[in-house]
Amino acid sequence: MNRIKFIALVVLMSLSLIGIICLQAYYINDSVTSFENQFKTNVKRSLSYVVLSIEKDEKLSHNIKIKELIANGGKIDTTAILNFYIKEEDRTNNRTLLYRNGILEQDFKLSSALFDIGLDSINVKRIINQRETKIIEDNNIDGSSKLSGLLSEMSTISEREQILWDAFYTDYAYRTPIQKRTSIKKIDELLKYKLTQDEIDLDYEFAIFSNNLSTKIRTEDFDLDSSPPFSLPIFSNRNDKNNYRLLVNFPKRSNYAFASVYTNLLLSILFTGIIIIAFSSALLQLIKQRQISEIKTDFINNMTHEFKTPIATINLALDAIKNPKIIDDKEKVLRYLRMIREENKRMHAQVENVLRISKLEKNELNISKERFDLHDLIEDAVSHIELIVEDKNGEINQDLKAAKTSVLANETHFTNVIVNVLDNAIKYTPENKPLKIEISTELVGNFVLLHIKDYGAGMGKAAQKRVFEKFYREHTGNVHNVKGHGLGLAYVKQIVDDHQGHITVESEKGIGSTFTIKLPLIS
Repeated sequence: MNRIKFIALVVLMSLSLIGIICLQAYYINDSVTSFENQFKTNVKRSLSYVVLSIEKDEKLSHNIKIKELIANGGKIDTTAILNFYIKEEDRTNNRTLLYRNGILEQDFKLSSALFDIGLDSINVKRIINQRETKIIEDNNIDGSSKLSGLLSEMSTISEREQILWDAFYTDYAYRTPIQKRTSIKKIDELLKYKLTQDEIDLDYEFAIFSNNLSTKIRTEDFDLDSSPPFSLPIFSNRNDKNNYRLLVNFPKRSNYAFASVYTNLLLSILFTGIIIIAFSSALLQLIKQRQISEIKTDFINNMTHEFKTPIATINLALDAIKNPKIIDDKEKVLRYLRMIREENKRMHAQVENVLRISKLEKNELNISKERFDLHDLIEDAVSHIELIVEDKNGEINQDLKAAKTSVLANETHFTNVIVNVLDNAIKYTPENKPLKIEISTELVGNFVLLHIKDYGAGMGKAAQKRVFEKFYREHTGNVHNVKGHGLGLAYVKQIVDDHQGHITVESEKGIGSTFTIKLPLIS
């Protein structure tokens, strides 16, 4: 997959993931908004129910009291009767329409002691209303003389009685303190009943305010500033200047809407998290596969280059041996045979490195460990590369100061670790720079540290992070001036990790590198 396609794929996957997250956020927000609107509607309906119930109960209660007073000896103070008569003659159908509306007003003066409004007496007006419409055929009326008799007859028809006491109720309501008109308990009962009916299970506080001032009707924890309260007028009429309002707020209202979508939100977060993890894993795998593809290409190129030289050398040696002039020269034949053997060993060593790494990753490489002195292992490793260093006119300086150096190690494999690091220092020292390697040890707590420093080509920050990866080599274009497959340091890390140790590298381009191996001491 080329770079452009890879970037396009990553961008499309990222946009899809962002779109899914935004869509879920939109639906969750829409659900919360809908729930909030429904909540407001239900609360307002509950408040309206409470207000109407309280006002209705108050009017009914005082209506009953007035009736009882009148029934129990109330004396009429004044009486007035007003009758309206309408006569309409229909000549076409030979009939007459009579309409009567009679109003009887009776004023009562009653004691106000029962109502406690600060007056000696109260005026109550009872109005009896009589209405009738009657159609009379003209042949049934003997002139206008019979109209008075007919009206008299209509006046005896049964009447519907009403007690209108608006004037009294207005005075009473205006003068009566709010705490005598209703109670906290009553409002609480009505409000709780209606809220429960509307499936609102949430703590609430309420109060009645008059002209924006608090009255005695309020719950202990009501706080006008805690959250925006719901409000509705109560005991309102055009003559009352008290301007009472019933206010209700819900201290935990902010969490209530969230609780309505809590399950959906958790599931959304869970599935979104899974999608993000899956997306991240897929993206990392794509990046890793791309890196592996690049590394594989480099590995094949390096391996081809590495094997090309020994194969060519072996072929040349074989061709030389077949030469009649050479085959009789025993010394030259032995020399060419040694060359063939050395090149064969070199190729075999590279194959062994690949197999060792594979076995280490599968935990199939049996590494037995014994007690060894780290300084002895260092000396053994140095002996393996001394001739190469001397051949390059280089030097190895040792500063082995650690007082305790007993470690649990596998002699062969750990010696190979040190040899590989030293060989790396030799390979990555340019021809135009003197070959110089410094080896030192020191104690840090219960650990011994081995430092191997070179003054070679060094490496960049990116290479330092990946230098211990299998097959990784720093990019040098198509130039293969340093032999290797990128397996040596991967093998080193695997062995050090198996010894419960730790290896790090510090390097600077053009200055050199320092590899530090940290191993636990044993008593």
